[in-house]
Amino acid sequence: MLDQFFSQISFVDIFNFCVFITFTICYTYQLYYVLVVLSRKPKQLVAKKNHRYAVVVSARNESAVIGDLIHSIKVQNYPTELIDVFVIADNCTDNTADVAREAGAIVFKRFNTEQVGKGYALDYGFKIIRSQYADRGYEAYFVFDADNVLDVNYFREMNKTFDNGAKASTSYRNSKNYDSNWISAGYAVWFLREAKFLNQARLTLNTSGAVSGTGFFIAADIIEKNDGWRWHLLTEDIEFSANSILEGIRIAYTPTAVLYDEQPVTFRDSWNQRFRWAKGFYQVFWHYGARLAKGVFTNPKGSRFACYDMLMTIAPGMLLTIVSVVFNAIIIVLAATGAMSTGVMIASSISSIFFCLFNYVMFMFLFGVLTTFVEWDSIHAPTRKKVLYMFTFPFFMLTYVPIALVALVKKCQWKPIKHSISVDVEEFSEAQQGIAAQK
Repeated sequence: MLDQFFSQISFVDIFNFCVFITFTICYTYQLYYVLVVLSRKPKQLVAKKNHRYAVVVSARNESAVIGDLIHSIKVQNYPTELIDVFVIADNCTDNTADVAREAGAIVFKRFNTEQVGKGYALDYGFKIIRSQYADRGYEAYFVFDADNVLDVNYFREMNKTFDNGAKASTSYRNSKNYDSNWISAGYAVWFLREAKFLNQARLTLNTSGAVSGTGFFIAADIIEKNDGWRWHLLTEDIEFSANSILEGIRIAYTPTAVLYDEQPVTFRDSWNQRFRWAKGFYQVFWHYGARLAKGVFTNPKGSRFACYDMLMTIAPGMLLTIVSVVFNAIIIVLAATGAMSTGVMIASSISSIFFCLFNYVMFMFLFGVLTTFVEWDSIHAPTRKKVLYMFTFPFFMLTYVPIALVALVKKCQWKPIKHSISVDVEEFSEAQQGIAAQK
């Protein structure tokens, strides 16, 4: 009986089983993260001192939104004399510099068509700040994107984290245009899931979080040690996170510091942005993957799991899905052309493709539903759209499959994403205060 069973197993079955086991072994721990978040609350911090900060913003043709960000910084429930705002107007062809200056920022104009990207612009800004404003004694630097706006308590809450010894911390990333369409909602749910079910779990378990593009601070001594911002890959935020974890620096998370981010609303912009992210993740994996794998066994005990967690974050897990689908599609094509004639293999390949894609869609649907319900009050959208976008979220995530595939073979050039949505930060803050009161 057993011999008959094994005689029916083909190399196709073995391959698909190995892919499934690899996925299960590598990522099951993230289900434990969900249980941690649902069963335990993060520790509340208290600050003994207000610290002095510099805000650094890289902006390219952001005149429509840069004023909102600066205004949201100026109205913080935190001593305004302890926050200076610096804007790097990077290769701008509009009046971003003038708008930022009128809003109260110190502006540096940068024109460099050779070194293109946020990482280079940040490094340019840090070098000027450290050389011309060193006497102001900044203790940490905040990094935002020009389209962000901040809850009025953002700096007060982040100051608690810094005052308690954190060298870097990211924050709660919400969306200011969740209800624009299924694309912006897809981004929003993904970042809410990242904040709640990844970084908050990491915070609770006292391991390291990861910086995600915007809304984070870095202690001044880290910038001094690295002589500025030396992370210049396409996803400089993930590169910084991987490098920090390897050096034993824990990236904290501040769930009570709320930032609102503008998401793309066209599929073209979304494709360009996520293509750059996919390419950037490949770059980080290529540069840091081996060192992180080694760090799982050789780093100090307190950071070994963080190395594993970051390795799984940058590992091209999507490629396993792509490889599985392509492999089984090839088997079907070979069978159709007569090169193979095993009906069992054909049936196995067809069922494997369906199983792979169906499982991916269902997994993303469940995560979208869970995130939406847990963060329901924090999402600024009508009920009908919250419900609708739970169903569109897995298909938004499914579009990552061709993006990840194209990113393997195509070169990437940085392309700007147009931002134009202006919001009333006071209105958002009042809503956030109501949510906090309910909790």
